[in-house]
Amino acid sequence: MFGDRVELARAYAADLVARGEELGLIGPQELPRLWSRHIINCGVIAPLLRPGVVGDIGSGAGLPGIVLAIARPDVDFVLIEPMERRIAWLNEQKQNLALLNVTVVRERAQEYPKGQLDQLTARAVSAFSKLIPMAAPLVRSGGELVLMKGASAAAEIAAAEKAIRKYKLSDVEVVELGADVGVETTRVIRARVP
Repeated sequence: MFGDRVELARAYAADLVARGEELGLIGPQELPRLWSRHIINCGVIAPLLRPGVVGDIGSGAGLPGIVLAIARPDVDFVLIEPMERRIAWLNEQKQNLALLNVTVVRERAQEYPKGQLDQLTARAVSAFSKLIPMAAPLVRSGGELVLMKGASAAAEIAAAEKAIRKYKLSDVEVVELGADVGVETTRVIRARVP
């Protein structure tokens, strides 16, 4: 998953274990399963990304943005996060891990320039129906949403039917990943932006 960059993933995980709870980035019950539930859970979506500019809205602790930047040095990532303390963490990780393919932006998704991204991801931000109006305008024509979701991903698509039509999304599907690496299934909603 991380190839010759696995040490960067380990350094990021170690820092998250050491300071993540104190900084309010991750809960105490998440620490024992940091790799399986968070890092690998994010890393498995790396093959869905293509070279270009990928936005990550609500980057928070860097899940998935930092993890994906480690896994895919051939992709440029824009981490979009409104909270100052999380921005400080993301900038620190970018510097400590020498991630030249990461730009950190302190903004709400609704304030980010429209049509600038080739793909966009998000994890634990909002329901699909609410993410569409926030995320779709940021993506170039022909670009793609690659949104991490839970077990209710298919139901979220059904509930978002009106927003899917309004934003003219196509090829909307749920992709299940992670079975081949023996971790909890990662569900991703993919959708093409017109």
